[in-house]
Amino acid sequence: MTSYRQELEKYRDIDEDKILQELSAEELAQLDLELLEMDPENVMLPAGLRQRDQTHKSPTGPLDRAALLQHLEKQALEAGERDDLVPFTGEKRGKPFVPKAPAQEVPREEQVTLEPELEEALANATEAEMCDIAAILGMYTLMSNKQYYDALCSGTISNTEGINSVVKPDKYKPVPDEPPNPTDAQETLRRIRADDGALQDVNLNNIKDIPISTLKDICEAMKTNTHVRKLSLVATRSNDPVATAVAEMLMENKTLQSLNIESNFITSAGMMSIIKAMYKNSTLSELKVDNQCQRLGDTVEMEMATMLEQCPSVLRFGYHFTQQGPRARAASAITRNNELRECPGKPPHLWAGSLLTRSLWGAGGRAGARRQPGGLVLVRVELGVLVLHPLAGAVRDPAGAEDTRRGR
Repeated sequence: MTSYRQELEKYRDIDEDKILQELSAEELAQLDLELLEMDPENVMLPAGLRQRDQTHKSPTGPLDRAALLQHLEKQALEAGERDDLVPFTGEKRGKPFVPKAPAQEVPREEQVTLEPELEEALANATEAEMCDIAAILGMYTLMSNKQYYDALCSGTISNTEGINSVVKPDKYKPVPDEPPNPTDAQETLRRIRADDGALQDVNLNNIKDIPISTLKDICEAMKTNTHVRKLSLVATRSNDPVATAVAEMLMENKTLQSLNIESNFITSAGMMSIIKAMYKNSTLSELKVDNQCQRLGDTVEMEMATMLEQCPSVLRFGYHFTQQGPRARAASAITRNNELRECPGKPPHLWAGSLLTRSLWGAGGRAGARRQPGGLVLVRVELGVLVLHPLAGAVRDPAGAEDTRRGR
């Protein structure tokens, strides 16, 4: 039994051109008809393209589409109308429309009787006056909010067109855009280097074309400046190199009190350098670092809270914490710092019960009980500050011991 491949070997040396030359004209026409590719299932094609040509007649003439449409229209007009298969009997379906009965009158005992003067005033009131009366009586469902508040807030009749009037929007005065910051960065840098005594507030906010090198030079000049109290670099496209320069400036400058670097491109690494530099600064009381290009992270927020707890000079800190723990610690630290600044002469036991002391009661530190003239007090050392808590209702030591500290 021969295989399929061996059967194909017989047709390998066949000359197709020789076979076609030996076919007659009728056989060639039949071959062309068999080789036509038709799609009989496609109903979107005309009949002539879905099947083979089965007629041998010659066409009578070219297709005239306009003449064909005219013939069809004439034939349709001449044809008579056919009768309906189901004649109309005049039967009505559905329910006839019956109007609703008029509203019943209010019983006499429920009718409200007004004084003749009020009835006459209401009868002669205009639509605008009725709108104001409805607003005064609190019928806010009969009108829009704008009509209601206009009637209450204005001393005159404001809704002149009545309750059913179209509410028109208020016309607000156009507010022009704020002019650009006119500060000259190069001139400001020159005055900072010269330690100009008249220059105490440096505002470079929203100046987008300051080179990074100029910002670094400003921070370098601020190291030795003794007059500038406030430095603001908001939206100046500052990045981590500028943040590093700011950190170096904070470690050496002893006069700057307010620093604002919000809305910049400082990452967590640059912000960490600024926060760590705050440990060596004792004069800065306000620091704003919010709205950076990316999230600073939990590690930076924890370092911020630690810095605020260990730097009592910081009274205002501008940053939106994303975690509850650092947020609570920072709020307590800021509260403590402001209490220490506002009441520097008060004894410790008057501010020992503050929010910070209560919230950080379990934060560690040394604790003990000591006898005072007013009774026993609880002594704690928190963050380097001695905190005294009077013990209400404490029993005096019967042995008269002077010091009962424990947990040293």
